[in-house]
Amino acid sequence: MPDPRYPIGKLQAIEHPDDSMRKEFIQRIADTPAALAAAVKGLSEQQLDTPYRDGGWTVRQVVHHMPDSHMNSYIRLRLALTENEPTIKPYEEDLWAELVDARTAPITVSLTMLEALHQRWVMLLRSLKPADFSRTFRHPENGVRTIDWLLQLYAWHGRHHVAHITSLRERMKW
Repeated sequence: MPDPRYPIGKLQAIEHPDDSMRKEFIQRIADTPAALAAAVKGLSEQQLDTPYRDGGWTVRQVVHHMPDSHMNSYIRLRLALTENEPTIKPYEEDLWAELVDARTAPITVSLTMLEALHQRWVMLLRSLKPADFSRTFRHPENGVRTIDWLLQLYAWHGRHHVAHITSLRERMKW
């Protein structure tokens, strides 16, 4: 059985993706809101409050984490496009997941938020010129990163969390 923390494996970023790869990564980001909505369709409140693995977040927390994380990424992209190697602010995602809204809010709020966010994000990504993908930002803990890396991370991130939910559904036969 694969590691339940990484049902699709860890990110394997490509240092210099070509334009066709970038289009595929952008399409994965575009597809994420629908994939997440399909993954949680029909789940009961009890199922939404089930951890996807021992010691992991609940399905509800995973759903709410996605727009939190993707909003941060969208802002990081915008900073990298408009500033010279900006230093971005990390956030404590585990602590965010423990806030009352992440533990109790209806998932429709975050599904709607994710859909709207991805419409803007994908529009911006599709407008970029090849040289834009080499623009950088500085992460205080991870060093200098490119927009190419950010693109791949979030193409992976959406699939990663959707797989947390779908693999739980398979294991639980939901």
